[in-house]
Amino acid sequence: MRFAAACAALLSIPLAAYAAVIPHKRATVCNGHAELCNRSYGNTTFAGSHDSYAFSENPFARTGKRPGVDITTQLNSGIRMLQAQSHMNNGQLHFCHTSCTLFDGGTVEAYLATVKSWLDANPNDVVTFLFTNPEGVSLPDVWAPAFEQSGIAPLAYVPPHVPMARGEWPTLGALIDSGKRVVVFMDAGADGADGNVNYILPEFEMIWEPPFDSTDNTFPCSVDRSAGPLSTADHMYLLNHFLDVNILDTGILVSDPAAASTTNGVTSVLANAAGCRPLSGGGFNPSFVLMDYVNLGNGVAAADQMNGF
Repeated sequence: MRFAAACAALLSIPLAAYAAVIPHKRATVCNGHAELCNRSYGNTTFAGSHDSYAFSENPFARTGKRPGVDITTQLNSGIRMLQAQSHMNNGQLHFCHTSCTLFDGGTVEAYLATVKSWLDANPNDVVTFLFTNPEGVSLPDVWAPAFEQSGIAPLAYVPPHVPMARGEWPTLGALIDSGKRVVVFMDAGADGADGNVNYILPEFEMIWEPPFDSTDNTFPCSVDRSAGPLSTADHMYLLNHFLDVNILDTGILVSDPAAASTTNGVTSVLANAAGCRPLSGGGFNPSFVLMDYVNLGNGVAAADQMNGF
């Protein structure tokens, strides 16, 4: 009877109480490197995939599709920022670029569920989302349900205040240990105007960008997009390191797959970073390198080099 009573007493203790007394296992390898566990998120370079959703198994649909490989393969290769543009399609939020008629990447919820499966299998990795919201779709009414139903919402980091200066971000190890190892940025609509979703963060208040859709393979750098009260020096920054071609000088710009291996090469990425570094206010490397056709070239190796590996 005493044993039964003791077991009953143990079962009645809330799980939170166990967590208070059982030591938490600290991450010893973060995003593939032990050295990154003590590195601030704001002082780490992450390789990113532009239009990350836009992959198709149909060879006739791949023309102009920028990742070259599916989301899981991108993540397995070392990509740690996933960018995508959203649009409403038949009453649901989908990932499409400009129009879902041209190419429909499926629902945001399904995309997030795919990433959630990868995160479950890779518990020592921090992943960043950068989503664009050109139609101003409601965060609490549409975006938040997609995050919640996919299972990613509980993994999303909520900073103590917004904006967060570059030097205020926690380490990768701290993010992993806390279970909050997904960081979500959005270009528009994350200012709480239609209601607050505290884990969807306003991009330009914390990240500045140079021009995008460059047709110059030297990627001239300037601060093209930034907002909020933080100085440029207190922002992280992102390289839009994807090269376009101007079709027959019509002003129609499309990504250039023929040049992707060179564009995504270590030499090109590091040269772009060197051009932007003086604008960072402290000689900092970029936090994010956004590329097309991430299966070509050595963009992940370039990010590793900037992280000191």
